[in-house]
Amino acid sequence: MKLAKVIGTVVCTVKDPSLEGQKILLIQPLDDDQKPAGRPIASIDTARAGEGDLVYWVLSREAAFALPNSFAPVDSAIVGIVDDVHKVDIGIINKEEIFRT
Repeated sequence: MKLAKVIGTVVCTVKDPSLEGQKILLIQPLDDDQKPAGRPIASIDTARAGEGDLVYWVLSREAAFALPNSFAPVDSAIVGIVDDVHKVDIGIINKEEIFRT
């Protein structure tokens, strides 16, 4: 799971029937310091999030599992709304520091 901020909504006049009634939001993925990481993406909202909410989201097959129809053609789904983040310094967070040769 990853963190993101909801930055907008996506309006579709035509979409796959398995997505009928599902809201699509535009999210900005965030890094560990809650700063923008990469480009915004469209994500199916299963948590009833709104613009400005901090959310956690999943990718790939896990995104489809979040929907009533697990065969829906989705790559990203919002699965929760984050109330608070408490970060503890865990030391090494860069895998290259661990696996240096």
